[in-house]
Amino acid sequence: MLGWPEIVGILVVVLILFGAKKLPELARGLGQGIKEFKRATKEVQDDLHRAIEDHPDPEPPRRTITPVGVESSSSASASKSAPNP
Repeated sequence: MLGWPEIVGILVVVLILFGAKKLPELARGLGQGIKEFKRATKEVQDDLHRAIEDHPDPEPPRRTITPVGVESSSSASASKSAPNP
């Protein structure tokens, strides 16, 4: 977690590195970047919601579970009708 002393220290370092004239440009660019990110995130969420509403999930396929060692009726009848050499 960042406390107030750390935040103030970071701001002082940024001020020293970029100067007072560049800070408004940096803040403007950062604000535009955040705005664009939020807009893109909202678009993706809207697209997902539209896709879910347009195409609801079909019912998942049902699987049958056969116990180990139990032959199914088709394989058991096939093995009975086959001649033994």
